[in-house]
Amino acid sequence: MNVEISGLGRSFGRKHAVDGVDLELGPGVFGLLGPNGAGKTSLLRVLATVLPPSSGSLRLLDLDPGEHGQRREIRRRLGYLPQNLGYYPGFTVYEFIEYIALLKDMPPRTVPRAVAAAVEEVGLGDRARSKLRSLSGGMLRRVGIAQAVVNEPDLLLLDEPTAGLDPEQRVQFRTLMRRLGERATVIVSTHLVEDVGAACGEVGLMLDGRVVFTGTPEELSARGEAGGGVGDAPLERGYSAVLAESRS
Repeated sequence: MNVEISGLGRSFGRKHAVDGVDLELGPGVFGLLGPNGAGKTSLLRVLATVLPPSSGSLRLLDLDPGEHGQRREIRRRLGYLPQNLGYYPGFTVYEFIEYIALLKDMPPRTVPRAVAAAVEEVGLGDRARSKLRSLSGGMLRRVGIAQAVVNEPDLLLLDEPTAGLDPEQRVQFRTLMRRLGERATVIVSTHLVEDVGAACGEVGLMLDGRVVFTGTPEELSARGEAGGGVGDAPLERGYSAVLAESRS
């Protein structure tokens, strides 16, 4: 398993942003759904080794992120797109992704080809020399995806990756996720239920810091049929049904 979580918690003062999460994930694409404030971003930040857990146990890529040397190895094999991507406005697209690749300790001889491939993967080949300050919000999101995948990570964490993308770009993104999920563990936090149905083999639903459902998209859809959830699509009905049941 690439992700092994048991009783994982993360608190900020008295607030339990992540509350006793148990999860085991191998290769594949895992969709993380939930309303705003459910704890999705906090969970991803713990998995990205940005935040240490407050309680419970965590192993990533069969390594212990609590140990300095192993945490560095995890970060070499990790890709992470946060909700708010920090960047240097004066960097070009190519320079920024190259910078991230070097931070990940990629062998210098492999970096030029890897950066070029990542830029092409997100459809920004014609903007590789453009300054980041000149890009639209959707283009910056694609730069964020490119920096996350440049090292072909074994664990890829994406927080609202399709925000700002147009419908055609979202379709291309789903294809990329399915390809990466053939060998890596990909966790996608999103509020777009249709992205989960199109790209994810498994889905989890968070509410109040807890994972209240895990299963396939088909199993989530079935919960909507059984529970009378509201929504235009089966997945949306399943999503609303599980939330209503968990809140009752």
